[in-house]
Amino acid sequence: MTPTNNQRLGIVTGGSLTRGVEVRLDSSASVEDMVVGRYVTIYGRKQCFLGMITDISLGVVDPRLTITPPDISDSFVAEVLTGTSTYGTLQVTPYQVIGGQADAKTKGSQPVKTIPSHFSEVKLASQDEFEQVFGKEDEERFHIGNPLDMEIKLCLNMERFVERSSGIFGKSGTGKTFFTRQLLIGMLQKSKAVNLIFDMHSEYGWKGTDEGKQRFVKGLKQLFPSQVAVFALDEKSSLRKGLTPDFVVRIGYDEIEPAVMALLRQTLNLTEPAVNAVYELHRRFGKNWLKNTLALKGVDETKDLLGELSIHESTFQNLKRGLAKLSRLGFLQPQASGDTVGRILGYLEQGKNVVLEFGRYQDITSYMLVANLLSRRIYDRYQERVEVAMAEDSAKPTPLVISIEEAHKFLNPEVASQTIFGRIAREMRKYNVTLLVIDQRPSGIDDEVMSQLGSKIAFSLDNDRDIDSVLSGVSGKGELKTVLAKLASKQQALIFGYAVPMPVSFKPCDYGETYYRRFTPSKTDITKQAEQDIEELWG
Repeated sequence: MTPTNNQRLGIVTGGSLTRGVEVRLDSSASVEDMVVGRYVTIYGRKQCFLGMITDISLGVVDPRLTITPPDISDSFVAEVLTGTSTYGTLQVTPYQVIGGQADAKTKGSQPVKTIPSHFSEVKLASQDEFEQVFGKEDEERFHIGNPLDMEIKLCLNMERFVERSSGIFGKSGTGKTFFTRQLLIGMLQKSKAVNLIFDMHSEYGWKGTDEGKQRFVKGLKQLFPSQVAVFALDEKSSLRKGLTPDFVVRIGYDEIEPAVMALLRQTLNLTEPAVNAVYELHRRFGKNWLKNTLALKGVDETKDLLGELSIHESTFQNLKRGLAKLSRLGFLQPQASGDTVGRILGYLEQGKNVVLEFGRYQDITSYMLVANLLSRRIYDRYQERVEVAMAEDSAKPTPLVISIEEAHKFLNPEVASQTIFGRIAREMRKYNVTLLVIDQRPSGIDDEVMSQLGSKIAFSLDNDRDIDSVLSGVSGKGELKTVLAKLASKQQALIFGYAVPMPVSFKPCDYGETYYRRFTPSKTDITKQAEQDIEELWG
């Protein structure tokens, strides 16, 4: 039978501050009901502690029982032995000191600096005790799910979450896309930040699909039409879904700088000399280097230019093949119409979130090109505005969160220093811009960048390198590794870091019709509100 909230489990029998404390289970508490990741309250003589179960083990009073097990076919004998000669043990890591039985008037919590005394009573954590640490849903806190096997609301302080860059990690099919969508809703509702989302698979704008690809679910634009703008690289794809995009993105050849080509070296199969040739061509032709290079056709003209710039013929042919791939991308044009960056900034300044859908352009070349190019220019504008605000002692621009998928492509050790995203992660909101990275291969991300992510949400990961990467630099890594390894393959996650006072394993809210009703008022609610407004206006 599943234990109920605040049910007594046992008493503390040993432990240390670094290893956690050992709890011997009462005979009335079945070891089979205990779950790694569940939260308990330890009532010490002077303080109460909220902690997490990190391991479960069996013990015996007399070691001979393990050598010569008794005959337990008699249920009476088995019941007598349980709790007297045999017992269960929990390993519990205390994280927060809270008010409770020892000091009922104390509110809030603080990190632990000591451990409870011998024989302190241990119970399952109650809703009130949990809320003393994580708080209730309010203007800043957003309900993201429930702690595992507990009917308690877990709320995340979204203002604190957006203060630093963060990451969502998990293998394919674990539910990280669904949770990312919920987290974006939380930022939209509870934080003062706006979001620029590079939506590679078109899951966040108008509508997306569930993990089994069996049904459609609503995106941000359907739930919050006045607060979200959808930009599209592929207008036809948006129209087929029943969405008229707010802006169709077109990028001109003159907007592509040599640094972007260096980033695309692997995806375009460019050699290092070919990338160096781009810089030479840029020095020769300026911002029109791509247009002029593609226009080179005559053998003599090309030969003279290559000789002048000291570019080898084979290097130039390698570069031409890469540029030919770019020229086939429909959103790239010799001369772009409209100021994409200006339009994005216009919506962001109005407090609207921007989702850029890629439609059929889901290849990594398109994604890396567009996301890095636009983010670099937007970040430069933010830097200018922050510096002006500091000089004039005026208001800074609205905090911006840039959300990117396939983050290991941008932030691996080879290219992290070349992308704007590595710079944003390292500067820790210096210019009011942070990152939300979504990835299934965290081990591919540069270690320095990972260390700068303030908060992390980890779904199931089956690669030891990925697990070690996510937990690198975290206190109590060994215990959390056990908790992470025990997560279900879908819809369970572990959140830890800057935005939460202690690690929590939880089940995210179900995303569907019931979830939508949290944000969309019913016809009855609208009618009642109208009647109330009329009453207040006319009496």
